[in-house]
Amino acid sequence: MKRLTRLTRRFAALVVGHGLVLFARLITAPRAIWAGVEPVAKQRIYFANHTSNGDFVLAWAVLPPHLRKKTRPVAASDYWLKNKLRAFVGGEVFRAVLINREKEERTEDPVDLMVAALDEGSSLILFPEGNRNMGPDPLLPFRTGLYHLASKRPDVDLVPTWIANLNEILPKGEVIPLPLLCTITYGEPIHLRRNESKEAFLKRAEKALLDQRPDTEVQE
Repeated sequence: MKRLTRLTRRFAALVVGHGLVLFARLITAPRAIWAGVEPVAKQRIYFANHTSNGDFVLAWAVLPPHLRKKTRPVAASDYWLKNKLRAFVGGEVFRAVLINREKEERTEDPVDLMVAALDEGSSLILFPEGNRNMGPDPLLPFRTGLYHLASKRPDVDLVPTWIANLNEILPKGEVIPLPLLCTITYGEPIHLRRNESKEAFLKRAEKALLDQRPDTEVQE
């Protein structure tokens, strides 16, 4: 019976996952621009800007199926474990690496959780700003998680991934997205350099991500 239940949940997760991909493509007509890498089966950490709750879904859904199957978003456990439906979607559809944002309540180190996912062969989608950027600056200062991942697994490609227009498609507080075109641009991978400081690496990572912004956003 337990095995049947697991198979049923796995099948339901596949169906829901396909449905979310179709919904994302229908609403946003997302276009992936592979500017600095090819969509090949290689382990990567896609680090992206964060302006909307929809970033999580779109960054996962826009990947080709053979990459999506091996890619796990990193997300906040307090949001995705809030109820049974979110726990099912976050844990079994996206297979997200769930991080507790409350330091005093943590029982596991977030970097250790992400490293464990990498060691299992997964790629990751990471939002190094930590929180959604609701201000006028294009990026919030990066937190240190990306640096620690790069230190522990220096051979894994770090791919700057710019998500454009999603904050207009799903503004804060809105539930129903607006049907607008969204682009996701994948830049040239970076790696931690030998003897590079944390501060220098994070500034270089921020610049690599900003370099993927469309010209229309830069001009605004």
